[in-house]
Amino acid sequence: MGILKSIFTWWDGATIGTGLAARGMNNVGEDSLGNVYYEGGKDTSGRPRRWVIYNGPNDASRVPPEWFGWLHHQVDDVPGESLPPRRDWQQPAVPNLTGTALAYRPPGALDVGGQRVRATGDYEAWTPDA
Repeated sequence: MGILKSIFTWWDGATIGTGLAARGMNNVGEDSLGNVYYEGGKDTSGRPRRWVIYNGPNDASRVPPEWFGWLHHQVDDVPGESLPPRRDWQQPAVPNLTGTALAYRPPGALDVGGQRVRATGDYEAWTPDA
């Protein structure tokens, strides 16, 4: 199923076409999540074309901020060469958790019982006569 999956499932990693397009391009680095970054060719404005092949599901929120800046030509050098080291107080980037078991669910959400705290009496409904 590996070859068929790489032909037809664009949402879960690189397809065969992406792999073929990456031949001859420069592999410039890899991030902590295992995503691989490439540069080569020219885009329509004449800048070098840059792209990422995800390690796992294709989700743009899985690109760390420093590599996002490189992909969008905000910095010229790869993050390890041009950016200062990570500070102790900085937290690692987290992908978008919407739709997963780790997503935020506020009190009263249907997934956590559907019971919200009753109003405290400080709310006064609007009426058109008022």
